[in-house]
Amino acid sequence: MRNPTHRSGRRPRTRRPLTLAALPAALLALLCAGPAPGATAPGAGSPARADVARDADARPGVHPAGHPGAVRSPGRARARTFDVAPARAALQRLLPRHWGQFTLVPDTTADADTFTVSGTTGAITVRGSTGATLLAGVGWYLQHVAGVDIGWPGDSIGMLPGRLPAVPAPVTRGAQVPHRYALNDTDDGYSGPYRSFEEHRRQIDLMALHGINEVFVQVGAEYPYHRALQGFGYSAEELRRWIPGPGHQSWWLLQNLSDFGGPVTERLMRERAELGGRIAEQLRGLGMTPVLPGYFGTVPPGFAARNPGAVTVAQGDWAGFDRPDWLDPASPVFGRLAAAYYAEQRAVFGDSAMYRMSPLHEGGRTGSVDVGAAARAIQGALHAAHPGALWAVLGWQDDPTAELLAGVDTSKLLILDGLSDRYNRLDRESRWGGAPYAMGTIYNFGGHTTVGANSSVWIERFGPWRDKANSALAGIAYLPEATGTNPAAFDLFTDLAWERGPIDQRAWFADFAARRYGRPDAEAAAAWEELRKGPYSTSSGLWSESQDSLFTARPSLTAAGAAYWSPRSMRYPAGSVRRALDHLLKVDPALRGSSAYRFDLVDTARQALANHSRVLLPKIKAAYEAEDLTRFRALTAEWQEGMRMLDAVTGSDPAFLLGTWLSGARSWGADRAEQDRYEYDARSLLSVWGRRDTSEGGFLHDYANREWSGLISELYAPRWAAYFASLEEALVRSAAPREIDWHAFEAEWAGRTTRHPNRPNGDPYRSAAQIAATLPPAATTG
Repeated sequence: MRNPTHRSGRRPRTRRPLTLAALPAALLALLCAGPAPGATAPGAGSPARADVARDADARPGVHPAGHPGAVRSPGRARARTFDVAPARAALQRLLPRHWGQFTLVPDTTADADTFTVSGTTGAITVRGSTGATLLAGVGWYLQHVAGVDIGWPGDSIGMLPGRLPAVPAPVTRGAQVPHRYALNDTDDGYSGPYRSFEEHRRQIDLMALHGINEVFVQVGAEYPYHRALQGFGYSAEELRRWIPGPGHQSWWLLQNLSDFGGPVTERLMRERAELGGRIAEQLRGLGMTPVLPGYFGTVPPGFAARNPGAVTVAQGDWAGFDRPDWLDPASPVFGRLAAAYYAEQRAVFGDSAMYRMSPLHEGGRTGSVDVGAAARAIQGALHAAHPGALWAVLGWQDDPTAELLAGVDTSKLLILDGLSDRYNRLDRESRWGGAPYAMGTIYNFGGHTTVGANSSVWIERFGPWRDKANSALAGIAYLPEATGTNPAAFDLFTDLAWERGPIDQRAWFADFAARRYGRPDAEAAAAWEELRKGPYSTSSGLWSESQDSLFTARPSLTAAGAAYWSPRSMRYPAGSVRRALDHLLKVDPALRGSSAYRFDLVDTARQALANHSRVLLPKIKAAYEAEDLTRFRALTAEWQEGMRMLDAVTGSDPAFLLGTWLSGARSWGADRAEQDRYEYDARSLLSVWGRRDTSEGGFLHDYANREWSGLISELYAPRWAAYFASLEEALVRSAAPREIDWHAFEAEWAGRTTRHPNRPNGDPYRSAAQIAATLPPAATTG
């Protein structure tokens, strides 16, 4: 997505490429079978897919409509009981030393998701309406009674006593909105397209702990396309070239691009399909809804020529990429292809109650297509395969349009508003005609490692928007383009859906500071108060994320940001982060051992140094323009020392390691060539993003910049060093600086296969203290 979505930082388990022998027999038979022929329009009950219904119980992840494992649609009657084993397994993973002190009890009497927490010392009882709600109750207990945090990332559970504290009096909380949705369409790309099942499961555990109940599942989404389209005139090899590498598939599903970062292999698609099915099943086990990609008409080139009666519309380009064509949903061929797609998807991922689709995303062309009729056909095809399922559509730019909304049953639609906290004077009921929507936030773009969010705007808007007359607000939508950054923002935004009254932002951050490191500390409180007043209180009007770093920007004396669509100046007083760093360094040594403290200290030191880049670069510019070679050399040496310190401090925490990102990509390759191809897919996303014309003409280079150890030392620092060398040479020779082909510089880096550590190294406290000692005092930085 262009302003158009870092990974959790956990080191993935060593994994061997999945072999066919390792697949469950039923799933193997399905994955290796030939595709359903398009002419027969196979559906859930067609002869061609009858085996799916017969073998559903034997195949992991397969749940035809009506099966006990199928996800409940909103409003459907609750089951009388449910299995708490998946929730207990998650609890054991989250609290390995204390899980046995919890008793989890199913409670399906409530109409809405509700939990009740009670208990005595060492014996805590949580009653809840789903497995995920039970975990939300555990999360509430940890925050409000035990006083510890399990964040995304970082936790302080090491501070828990041997016997958990009693609950003073039973507490019941109910969800204030039915939909608590999570994950942007771009999350799989920007958070880590090559993650393991264990990493995805950890993410699910964290979301359940924070009350989320609907989660977008993209992994393996290419598989039903690959299978279904073989029945419509395409060979398997053609489709493998058309489908992008995993790092770029998010934008293919959004109909923005194709044919980049691949070709993908049959084996990779099978493994990703199996992984996606496991993720969906993990969500179902907790009573959460796996939100699957729906079909809205994306087709490869030449579709109409191969399928008589089909009408396609060329979609033009997106940032220089050729967009896939759009098959008119009102044409008969669309119905057949949609049925084939949903049949193939059901066979591996099972059924769901919600499907994600955003036709004409970011500039798609309608041609002669009647958008209302097209939307009606898209929803009709969805309901033919999954009766009553919700269509989740992204509220972004001008979407969804009035024409689209006029063509659908909006009672079966949920708009995920990606602009709720970005602009002012928003009236969603008027704009969308009363269609249900979820208040969303995109406080992170491209996986940037910048701190901050418009959290005060969330608090100011959520309650009034929900409680006003004829409100259509029906949920929250957690939509950062990448997850695993800003744990305070994740905690606060998800709390909106569970708090009965308005949240006091200052009190909330004080409570967060008290639990984040395991017990109250005056210096921690002072640090988080500074962060609250600064990067977490930015205002709406134009932006929903903070500025990125000039250290990660393409070199220029006038650089104002790294990503083209990011803020061009500071969005808060830089002194707030600088003072927060000083306070964090004074936190009680007894509290410094947690992963939460380590992450926050590294992140704050990194941000303070990044902010200083905006002070230092104008001084370098002034020295160059004054032709003061001595001062220019001193200031550029200071800049390069700052980048060395930045690489060292980020290298001391697992959340900031390039090596983890790259080793994950290589782990999916079966041989050296395939490993190199997937590493290029992962590296290019962080740097050039695409080809020269898209990187330059589409302004995509550095869109996914982030301050990671390895990325700083191998790309950003050498890039600035080359630039400064060209300027110094120009000063010495009294000549214009030589031109540097930055795309060639970045593309050479993207093509490397150099190895980087995937484990942290160094002392985070010492590195952060060195940065604090180097930076000017806060009083002089604002």
